[in-house]
Amino acid sequence: MPILLALDASSSACSAALLHRREGADDLLISRFELTPRAHTRRLLPMVDEVLAEAGVAPADLDALAYGRGPGSFTGLRIAAGAAQGLAFGLDRPLLGVSTLQALALGAHRRHHYRYLITALDARMGEVYTAAWQCDRGRVEALTEETVMPPERLRLPAGHADHDWVGVGSGWSLWEAMPAEVQAGMGLCLPDQEAAAEDMVLLAADAFAAGEGRPAAEVQPVYLRDRVAWRKSR
Repeated sequence: MPILLALDASSSACSAALLHRREGADDLLISRFELTPRAHTRRLLPMVDEVLAEAGVAPADLDALAYGRGPGSFTGLRIAAGAAQGLAFGLDRPLLGVSTLQALALGAHRRHHYRYLITALDARMGEVYTAAWQCDRGRVEALTEETVMPPERLRLPAGHADHDWVGVGSGWSLWEAMPAEVQAGMGLCLPDQEAAAEDMVLLAADAFAAGEGRPAAEVQPVYLRDRVAWRKSR
């Protein structure tokens, strides 16, 4: 059964996780997670070493690698992408990029059993990265595309306004700028929750089983706002 390693540095948190899906036994899931602003470069690879050592797994035993592909901190995404691509290239293993917004949704679902979630990350410049999700039994289905927008433009997904929505991620710190109809539709907000490699490795395992692994050079970060940032800098 496959063994996957995931790493993430897309936010102020830094994390790594290893998943070994074992036939006839419970999955082995080992992770490290720290809030380490401005220390991702120093902590990320030691975390990788720690989870491998705890699992008793050598790098050559890995079947695939994954990383938080974004959206998120431009610098953090490049740090994680570089580390993951380097490991995948050196081991000749496939690489998978995992959405940080989807990982946030899965994390809230796994820990609190919430079903309808809008994940939002503070994108700075008066904008948020956001998407809506429906979760059921560990599965996460996108109800909207991932996008970047001013918080004033945020809307509940069409046809789903009557659900009890939960907001997850740093973008919900911009609550006062959200439209009144969005505020009225939210049952709870968790602005302090961060994306974690523990959830990313689970999403990556499903994607790997579906044949979505790619050569390391083909997997790139997803910034969502790269073109917008370029236009505003002119």
